[in-house]
Amino acid sequence: MRLTAEDHTLVTAAVAAAERGTNGEIVTIVSRSSDAYHDAALHWTILAMLLVPALLAFSPALVHVAFDDGKIAPSTAALLTSMLVMQGVAFILVRAALSYRPWRLALTPRATKARRVRARALALFAAAAEHRTAGRTGVLLYLSMEERRAEIIADAAIHGRVSADVWGEAMAAMIPELRARRPGAGMAAAVARIGAVLAEHFPRTENDVNELPDRLIEL
Repeated sequence: MRLTAEDHTLVTAAVAAAERGTNGEIVTIVSRSSDAYHDAALHWTILAMLLVPALLAFSPALVHVAFDDGKIAPSTAALLTSMLVMQGVAFILVRAALSYRPWRLALTPRATKARRVRARALALFAAAAEHRTAGRTGVLLYLSMEERRAEIIADAAIHGRVSADVWGEAMAAMIPELRARRPGAGMAAAVARIGAVLAEHFPRTENDVNELPDRLIEL
């Protein structure tokens, strides 16, 4: 998925429209990915190395055939050396394969990706929205493109009145558009739903000012 200039315009307009009915402030941020997941690649690489001695224990003939077609019994040193060489080869091959980002991402467990996206969203919320409004009414909508995951995080005043499951409707509005590879439309739909929730609990007053930028932030 890629964001276009039209996507930026669409989301910015959706934020401006949503905030016209509420004192709340909506911040929208999109990033390509929430993590590089190099640790996940390392875990798979180590697993490949550990499988080598297990494979040799299950089928010792793999080493024996290298010594005069199995006619000569290899020494212990030769066996250990062979195992270390095979582990080194396994490490290099798997690590090289997982340097390809799509494969690395595909092999990262979903739970790990969910935790990383959530952690990135919390960090961005702390930097971009938390305690940055007078009434503590900021909301972050964060989309991590490669993981195809989104998070909604609300400031203290909103969190005290709106339960977490309410934001599920905003996420549900976003999902069909993301599946259709229309991230801008998905975020705009979620923003509209977030605005409706904010308008219900924090209707706009005469002295309301726009405290946070309406534009979509792309990292």
